[in-house]
Amino acid sequence: MTRIRTFLAVAAHLSFSRAADELGMTSSAVSQTIKSLEAHLGQQLFQRTTRSVILTDEGALLRSRISPVMDEMDLALAQSRVAAGRPAGVVRIVAFRSAGERFILPILSDLRRDLPQITLDITLDDRLDDPVEGRFDLALRIGEVIAQDMVAVALGGELRQIAVATPTYLSCYGVPDHPRALLSHDCIRWRWPGQQHAFPWEFYEDGKWFSINPSGGLIVNDKPMALQMALAGLGVAFAIEDTVKHHINSGRLIPLLERWSAPFPGFFLCYPRQRHMSAATRFVIDRIRAKAG
Repeated sequence: MTRIRTFLAVAAHLSFSRAADELGMTSSAVSQTIKSLEAHLGQQLFQRTTRSVILTDEGALLRSRISPVMDEMDLALAQSRVAAGRPAGVVRIVAFRSAGERFILPILSDLRRDLPQITLDITLDDRLDDPVEGRFDLALRIGEVIAQDMVAVALGGELRQIAVATPTYLSCYGVPDHPRALLSHDCIRWRWPGQQHAFPWEFYEDGKWFSINPSGGLIVNDKPMALQMALAGLGVAFAIEDTVKHHINSGRLIPLLERWSAPFPGFFLCYPRQRHMSAATRFVIDRIRAKAG
């Protein structure tokens, strides 16, 4: 069981050090456990480089088969704990708006039915305030903005950001053939709420990431508003692919520069690194992880 849980933790984080933090192990112990499992199975589960950890096809298949079983087991154990102790109290959560809609909203009906003694105090906010200073129990963040002193558990898969524009806009101003061509386009830029400067757009080329600060006369701190501006033909927007897929499928938006748009670590469930956690918080964590699959 230890080897399986270690494998799933590394697969979730794609990081031996983060898996070690979650499991309370050393990185070397995690590495040795994975090597032992690979030797037992006669298969390589991860491709390791000095900069990245990637699941092999065999590793991805094993994860897809084991994860549902372990989730059911964890949920059964959580329910047993509930039966024994009925967790209660307030759990304070801060989440990016898109993360809240994707991972919190789907669990609310079942959670309220199964454990009405827990009160969820949910703040949807795209600002980068410190969750610990805000006295939150849990935070839902994307990987690149997680504080180092937080335990982070991956939720869902990777994400990808792509540039999009309407056919009308492109017919008037042309289709950019490289990310740097956006410097001569009217781009709808976005900034983190509470920040002064627009967030740079990141692309991938020749094995490494690079960023540009596109030009444009519109800057907003709300991503749904940026999308509405793009749909109105006001310029090129930069958005998470999943949030614009239905507009692309309908032909309202055209994806741009996909060759330079690579996936990156998606959403994570984060909580302060601490010795003691309330039963209510642990129960909510279990429910979010089980639903995210």
